[in-house]
Amino acid sequence: MSLTPFTKQQLLPQEEKLEVGKKKSELFIGVPKETSYQERRICLTPDAVSSLTAHGHRVMIESCAGESSSYTDKEYSDAGAEVTQDTKKVFSCPVILKVEPPTDKEIEMMKQKTLLISAIQLKTQRKEYFDALAAKKITALAFEFIKDEDGSYPTVKSLSEIAGTASVLIAAELMINERIGKGLLLGNITGVPPTEVVIIGAGTVAEFAAKTAIGLGASVKVFDNSITKLRRLQNNLNQRIFTSTLQEKALLKALMRCDVAIGAMRGKNRTPIIVSETMVEHMKKGAVIMDVCIDTGGCFETSEITTHEKPTFVKNNVVHYCVPNIPSRYSKTASISISNIISPFLLQMAENGGLESSIRCNKGFKNGIYLYHGLLTNKSIADWFSLSYRDINLIIF
Repeated sequence: MSLTPFTKQQLLPQEEKLEVGKKKSELFIGVPKETSYQERRICLTPDAVSSLTAHGHRVMIESCAGESSSYTDKEYSDAGAEVTQDTKKVFSCPVILKVEPPTDKEIEMMKQKTLLISAIQLKTQRKEYFDALAAKKITALAFEFIKDEDGSYPTVKSLSEIAGTASVLIAAELMINERIGKGLLLGNITGVPPTEVVIIGAGTVAEFAAKTAIGLGASVKVFDNSITKLRRLQNNLNQRIFTSTLQEKALLKALMRCDVAIGAMRGKNRTPIIVSETMVEHMKKGAVIMDVCIDTGGCFETSEITTHEKPTFVKNNVVHYCVPNIPSRYSKTASISISNIISPFLLQMAENGGLESSIRCNKGFKNGIYLYHGLLTNKSIADWFSLSYRDINLIIF
């Protein structure tokens, strides 16, 4: 019996497509000492360095880079890092890891086609910064833009957790300060009315500020125009607290009674002013304002940027704390937090076979890239500075 043409076609061998194996790459990471004003953090802890060197990667750290975070050169050396006093040598590494964006002088020290991983701090940047990076065909990745598997921004969230918790702890210190405080203990003691805390905003900063204040026994009120955010905050706190939309009369009434007011609002560009100077004038004498969102303008009309050296000023008899970089005050905690997020990304990048493979394999990593070999690939940055950009999906297939 002869086979039909259809049967013959069925019996023909088919091609089998095999996955191309990924080749592990070796990284050479340079960690320079931070030179920006008041920056005390470092991107990698000795434990993270130990993990990277154990996987065959090289790490070069500038001497005293971890000093402000209570890490010694010996700890880094024992972890397998190469410690040097030569700043240029560190900046000559193929991968540069920084907390703050590099200065013009630091960009000059970088080699062509370096991979830069740092914060970008878009609100404080200049067009010339991107031009300088582009001239050296540098690929740059921003901490703030890296996404997690669930679509969240892990670095931003982690630092917001620190800022939220710290805002309450700092306010507690200011309330008992001999010069400007009014001698109140933040919390709830038997027979004494609880301290009242007003939080404006219902994001991560607000959630951790509320958790800390509630843990100390304070009475907390949260205001935000997003019912979804307020509901999520209530669920995350696992208890019912006073929440309200931003209605002027209700907010003014709460501010007049509160001991601490925390600004935790965020806007796409500048944070909107929620509390006018007139409303501040009606607050208690000696009350404390913690404007955590001062880095994007602040939500109190009376706020002015302060420093860690001179963190407060008094206006309308109200103490204002308006330091834009609160996590840097807790440099070791913040360093561990950043290191816990960045080191797994570096290890994964090496396992994937390098930068290009990581961009293809990891959407969250790809989202962090804003310059690829000198080409701007982030639309929001391009719109902000009126620059041309290229879609990274069209550059890397």
